[in-house]
Amino acid sequence: MSEVTIDGEGTEEAPGLRSGSGHGSGLGSGLGSDPGSAPGPGPGFDPTHTPGLGSVPTPAPDENRRQVLYWRLLARLFDPEEQASLESASVAVVEDIGLPAALLDPSASVDSVVQRHPDLAAEFDGLMTPEPDADGTRDRAAEVRRAALASKVLLNVFATGSGTVTAEQLARWQSDAGWLERALGCRPGDLRGGGRGGSNGAGAGGGVGPTGTGVGMPAPDLSRLVPEIGPELGSIEAGLVRRMHLREVLADPALASRLTPSMSLIEQLLRDKNNLSGVALANAKALIKRYVDEVTEVLRTQVEKATVGELDRSVPPKRVFRNFDMDRTIWKNLTNWDPEEQRLYVDRLYYRHTSRKTTPQRLVVVVDQSGSMVDSMVNCTILASIFAGLPKVDVHLIAYDTQALDLTPWAHDPFETLLRTQLGGGTDGTVAMTLAQPKIAEPRNTVVVWISDFYEWRTDELFESMAAIHRSGAKFIPVGSVTSSGRGSVNPWFREKFKDLGTPVISGHIKKLVHELKTFLT
Repeated sequence: MSEVTIDGEGTEEAPGLRSGSGHGSGLGSGLGSDPGSAPGPGPGFDPTHTPGLGSVPTPAPDENRRQVLYWRLLARLFDPEEQASLESASVAVVEDIGLPAALLDPSASVDSVVQRHPDLAAEFDGLMTPEPDADGTRDRAAEVRRAALASKVLLNVFATGSGTVTAEQLARWQSDAGWLERALGCRPGDLRGGGRGGSNGAGAGGGVGPTGTGVGMPAPDLSRLVPEIGPELGSIEAGLVRRMHLREVLADPALASRLTPSMSLIEQLLRDKNNLSGVALANAKALIKRYVDEVTEVLRTQVEKATVGELDRSVPPKRVFRNFDMDRTIWKNLTNWDPEEQRLYVDRLYYRHTSRKTTPQRLVVVVDQSGSMVDSMVNCTILASIFAGLPKVDVHLIAYDTQALDLTPWAHDPFETLLRTQLGGGTDGTVAMTLAQPKIAEPRNTVVVWISDFYEWRTDELFESMAAIHRSGAKFIPVGSVTSSGRGSVNPWFREKFKDLGTPVISGHIKKLVHELKTFLT
């Protein structure tokens, strides 16, 4: 595991990553905090003196440079007003180490900097997860360079400001967030819960997109970041989307084309879809479909890679070249080896079995469509449509809040399914149970997936119904959160009850649910 750092020491938290309570004032100009409490060296600051410990050796010049860059980063994050002394000192440091002064411009996106200086693109990859020097020494000059680059991407991502956000500003933030994910050793989009590892995160205006990164790199250890970086990025993005005049943007095709689909944007579109019409509604549907198609491709790949049922050796193998078993053919014909001619005569060819045992299975997916479950709802609706395309799998889909809706006729089309959902409201799982129970005709061949945070009105009644499904022989899978980030809460009472029942709640990456379903259904 590579340890997350931005200066090579491995003991300092990345500035700005620990401050998840507020997200700023002024896009690109600082997080919203009390301007009067801005951190900084201030008058009389002496980095060579530690109170109570007396004088310490004067830091090396590179150490001072690195500290200047970090002080400037903290000052800009917590105070929109720049401090002239820190700015001038930082400009001098950046120019002295051969980096462009544009790195210190909060209004310049990382894309624009990299477009002008293409050689910097590679330096952002794994920037905050550097490999330790083989001899154990620290390259302090390299640490200063990393500090300058890290300060740029951190300031652009965490200084989100206040006021109205335009489509162009949202696209720029999404692109900068992609560069931060690259710096953390991940693919753009991986940490924000979109699950679209292949998305490039580039702004719609073109430029250099952060693509093709994270592949083959060791998984970074992000556990030291408090709060967790993925959910915080998603929260910041959701805040930006809420600050947009989304209806006006959607009504303008030119502005709508600049939007990059994300989970936060899709949630807002689903909430507001009933208030849209004409061009705005058409653009909203196009964005939802783009996102659904991208996530579908990722989930379909995960389904194809998941463990499947055992081989059915009662079905003769297909005699085609791709099934030809070379090793077995040689082994079975070794008795025909002619030592004089040095030849092996083959009497029979052998082929691999590829057919797997399958029986007709029924998948019943029940989705809580309250606002807090939108991420899980989108992922599981798409997942249901993928399994609906598998042979001998009968998929039924139910969405509920205080009322239940049978979406089975549209289960094959996640786009149409999502358009028919209505986010928000309370939750009463008993109304969904009334629709779900008649669908369990053959319990041994049925799996019920229940996606919810399980904060219900009638807890005892609902749990007894769920326990009855489990006792009937059906496979019951309670799901609390199936996102890339794994963020989500589950009613502790239900969590303990399900654990005692032997059906623990699945929370975390959607791959867990894919594995559970694929094992049972195939």
